[in-house]
Amino acid sequence: MDRIPILRLGDCLIVAIQVDMHDRLAIALQDDLTARIVKDKAKGVLIDISALDIVDSFIGRMIGNTAAMATVLDAQTVVVGMQPAVAITLVELGLPLNGVRTALNVERGMALLQQRQR
Repeated sequence: MDRIPILRLGDCLIVAIQVDMHDRLAIALQDDLTARIVKDKAKGVLIDISALDIVDSFIGRMIGNTAAMATVLDAQTVVVGMQPAVAITLVELGLPLNGVRTALNVERGMALLQQRQR
């Protein structure tokens, strides 16, 4: 099974989802990411979804749940690069992604994480 790489930059983890997400890959990412938060003592998580054109309800819930898990593990989450169609779909599905900060791009997302850590 494929894995999505998780990169470390300082005390933040960066995940760039560049492939179509399916349920097993989403669950593997969630497990891998929470393990890395603990292992690296990460304070921030940036998830780049700019390559995703479509997000179904399961993937939307996975993003929200991952952010909630990160919060419990003392890390803030920022999702960047959300396409307008994805935002519309998430709202129409009733998935507001509570606790998830968003930014237009990686640069703004990293600035949000750094600002919150000060």
